[in-house]
Amino acid sequence: MSDATVTRRRSATGWLIAPGVIWMVLFLVVPILMIVYVSFWTQTTFNIKPDMTLASWKQFFSSDTYMGSLWTTIRIWLIVLACTFIVGYPTALFVGLFVKSKTLSTVLLVICVIPFWTSFLIRVLAWRPMLGREGAINIVLMKAGIISQPIEVLLFTELSVIIGMTQIYCVFMVGPIAFMLARIDRNIIEAARDLGAGFGRIFWKIIFPLSLPGVVVGAIFVSVMVLGEFATSGALSGRKVNLLGNIIVTQVGSLKWATASVVGVILTVVMGIVIAAFLRIVDLKREL
Repeated sequence: MSDATVTRRRSATGWLIAPGVIWMVLFLVVPILMIVYVSFWTQTTFNIKPDMTLASWKQFFSSDTYMGSLWTTIRIWLIVLACTFIVGYPTALFVGLFVKSKTLSTVLLVICVIPFWTSFLIRVLAWRPMLGREGAINIVLMKAGIISQPIEVLLFTELSVIIGMTQIYCVFMVGPIAFMLARIDRNIIEAARDLGAGFGRIFWKIIFPLSLPGVVVGAIFVSVMVLGEFATSGALSGRKVNLLGNIIVTQVGSLKWATASVVGVILTVVMGIVIAAFLRIVDLKREL
């Protein structure tokens, strides 16, 4: 192959990727750099000046409120991630592996995403009449004789936020896992059964390793959305649970751009670390 041909191919490849690169630079790299830049501006009570300072960063790391929101965000993310996996994996296992009919499998996946046909805020607020002191859950439990007094911790607590987020984002765990499970060759499982392997051994040696890329993709989806959450915690906790997203909304509403930028940068770094950690588990380029 001549040098001229190689040069032309490289030039053609460069032109093909140029629109994507330009898009990423303009709408991802530049905004992130601007947020980092604004985080070092001088913030006063009523205005902000483009004078470089570390005051906003020092304020964040010295504030019990801000640091508490950081740890609360990480804790709720870990709990919701675990809950979506515990609920989502068996669902995906049934839909993607046990259901033989492709049509029925597709119908079940569509049923899983039906709640997304309504507004996000409506889905969040719908949990209030379910979890309240006189809500549906307490009424059913009391009439069944399971409890004698209403359970008050179901609403306006951290538990209610976890319940709401788990229900809302569980489908993002189900979809990728079901997709990977549907790709498993059934002949491999049949061969393992013929060799005397039980379901437990087949699951841990064949099914789970082959579905791990789907688990990683689902975990990334759930992590990105939960870490950036603010609406669910505000609606279901009565503003008692402050996540980093809530801090950003509050600071932007108070026109404190520098402080909001600091929180935004920290949240972006946390997301980057989480995604990088998940991507080290599985080589998605090779598996997908």
